[in-house]
Amino acid sequence: MIYPSGRAVMLTAAAALPAIAVALAVPAYWYAGLALVVLMLALTMADALGLPSAKNLAASLDAPRAAYVGQDVTIDVATTAPGARRFEALVEHDERLVPTEDKLRSGSGSVSTVHTAIRRGSAKLEAAWLRWPGLFGLVWRQRRVKLDREIAILPDVRPARTEAVRLFRRDANIGELVQIQAGAGGEFQALTEFRSGMDRRAIDWKASARHNNLIAREYRTERNNDIVFAVDAGRLMCEPVAGIPRIDRAISAALTAAFVALKLGDKVSLFGFDARPRISSGAVSGVASFGTFQRLAAELDYSNEETNFTLALTTLGAELKRRSLVLVFTDFVDPTSAELMLKTVGRLAERHLVLFVLMHDDELDGLANADPATADDVSRAVIAAAMLRERRIVVARLQRLGVHIIEAHHERLGPELVNAYLTLKKRNLL
Repeated sequence: MIYPSGRAVMLTAAAALPAIAVALAVPAYWYAGLALVVLMLALTMADALGLPSAKNLAASLDAPRAAYVGQDVTIDVATTAPGARRFEALVEHDERLVPTEDKLRSGSGSVSTVHTAIRRGSAKLEAAWLRWPGLFGLVWRQRRVKLDREIAILPDVRPARTEAVRLFRRDANIGELVQIQAGAGGEFQALTEFRSGMDRRAIDWKASARHNNLIAREYRTERNNDIVFAVDAGRLMCEPVAGIPRIDRAISAALTAAFVALKLGDKVSLFGFDARPRISSGAVSGVASFGTFQRLAAELDYSNEETNFTLALTTLGAELKRRSLVLVFTDFVDPTSAELMLKTVGRLAERHLVLFVLMHDDELDGLANADPATADDVSRAVIAAAMLRERRIVVARLQRLGVHIIEAHHERLGPELVNAYLTLKKRNLL
């Protein structure tokens, strides 16, 4: 498509002023005033004819495969068009990316556009709009080039990953080496002579009596356990906490724990659900699989549907063939849905080790503890206190079913989850 530029419109309008002046001053020679207008039209036509052909266009896109939420993403558009010295580019994308500048970027051969990732998921780069100016800058040739590319927008796990590495180094011997202290694992490894520095609780007194020497037991922690991260993507989990949706914070914590689990030799899998199961990945192992786990987490999109715990957890229980640690990231405020959830969780906890991961509701705590100034404040405080009380009742019932509970502040969710996972692994509850 070819259309006139702003320069052509302004020059043509400026050329019309002398034509009007000539028509007013010398009406008999009014047509002479049109000379400048005709000249501008001729130059515009010549500029259009001198534009490079769009048939010879070859465009390419260079963009990262993945980015973190809140990170700037640089997208490079390169093109080869004979005769085109400079061009401008605009990338057509969905709402997960926002350009950092309103103006078009121009360049010669390649143009870089900078966008900010604001939502997790797969950001689609649908097309690139390219345009070239003519020799005189009076016309533009524009073309839309289909791209069909995607960028996986992942939760920003860089701070959480640093925390995970620190926690892993603190307990690096757990699961990596054969342990010689009691309580580090439940799987008996061997008997060995007691040496200075060993835990005295590891002494096997019967074996020591037979050998007339102190003999200690060596234990090791079982590896290759199945860890399932079940993430609720329903309406409640998509509500923001401190400006970020709960599901994004849950996925960040899940990725932190998954990184540690892969380091320790366990297998991890992702199960996402709302009104029905959305994602059910197979188990992956090895630190090299962490990138695959990140991409799977990016595919878990936001939802405005109510969570169906009965369908989701029943489906998950049917898929698990061996005893696993199931980490459920969810939230609940409705007593009816919580009641249905409790029945399903009870059946799941009979065969598997279940750990619920919850976030403190700072908003409800603030409403319940705020000093009332008006009658509306009193009503809000009473309702918030009732919701918190119902939440504590549900948590207590989950604990009676044998479910482990983590309820932490959103900024400490990842480290608290890693600590709970390492504790369960030390106690060999799997």
